[in-house]
Amino acid sequence: MVVNLRQLAEMLGLSQTTVSRALNGYPEVNAETRERVLQAVRDTGYRPNRAAQRLATGRAASIGLVMTVAPDIDTDVHFSAFLTGLGEASVRHDFHFVINPSAPEEEETTFRRLAASGNVDALFIASVRRDDPRIEMLRSLPIPYLVHGRAIGQGEDYPFLDIDNEGAFYEATQLLISLGHRRIALINGQEHLTFAMRRKAGMLAALREAGLETQDVLIAHDFMTDEYGFRATTAFLADTRPPTAILCSSTVMALGVVRALNRAGLKVGDDVSLIAHDDVLPLLKPEHFNVPLTTTQSSLRAAGARVAERLITHVLSPEDALEHEVWQAELIIRDSTKPAPQG
Repeated sequence: MVVNLRQLAEMLGLSQTTVSRALNGYPEVNAETRERVLQAVRDTGYRPNRAAQRLATGRAASIGLVMTVAPDIDTDVHFSAFLTGLGEASVRHDFHFVINPSAPEEEETTFRRLAASGNVDALFIASVRRDDPRIEMLRSLPIPYLVHGRAIGQGEDYPFLDIDNEGAFYEATQLLISLGHRRIALINGQEHLTFAMRRKAGMLAALREAGLETQDVLIAHDFMTDEYGFRATTAFLADTRPPTAILCSSTVMALGVVRALNRAGLKVGDDVSLIAHDDVLPLLKPEHFNVPLTTTQSSLRAAGARVAERLITHVLSPEDALEHEVWQAELIIRDSTKPAPQG
């Protein structure tokens, strides 16, 4: 049975205004009434008229994202996991999210147009880089925003959600050092992205603290793919001083690392220890690798849901300020990290 607003209100014995206010998050509607309305919506399949809702509330009930597209830019499983979490939270609050594609050189202009269109109530950005000009641009717009990640070199006086990337890779490197590894390599994300910068900084800090050389550390940067993990590991193994341990920024990369080690006749853990960052991707579980992977773990899906929850809460209740939030990644030790081989 599909009903309209008038019929829904009659079923509940409430005014259309009360039902509308309950659906749109007005604080004067008590929790019991709001739950009655929401249950009736679930039972009847009622969907509000978006145009009428927008006129009544001044809100579009939408979150906006600008996605850069170009022949050399591929959407990967990491981005998909984040969007899944964003979508799950949006559905819970009956919000949409609007993805506006843009050429890379027109990204800021596209953000401004999206904000001015009235089609979204809030914006967020991801894939943050050093001195990211998009943050200053977002500050200038009359619309709430949230940054997934943190810039480097321009302070932190803006709302963001991030994980402690530096701390995660510092702790992972410390584990390898405690196991006797002295030649540790890093396969990282793209060099201009701040999460990759922070992971590199965490690794180097742990090496310096242990009195180990850092000037010729084996470090590679690129897209976080299986193929790149394979190519980087193959190059590392050909070095005159190959690593006894490898850190990599994704379990997707770790697939390629394992493939390269297998081809070289080396065994994960026994010959070369391996730690990967686990974004908790649904089809790639670190515990299901032939040699279960030691990981630093933080869910991208959960991050997407949290970004949506924070933005929607602020849209519905502007007095709830958008602030800083930093998550700690969990180091989970499995069989891929063992004492450094002797000799």
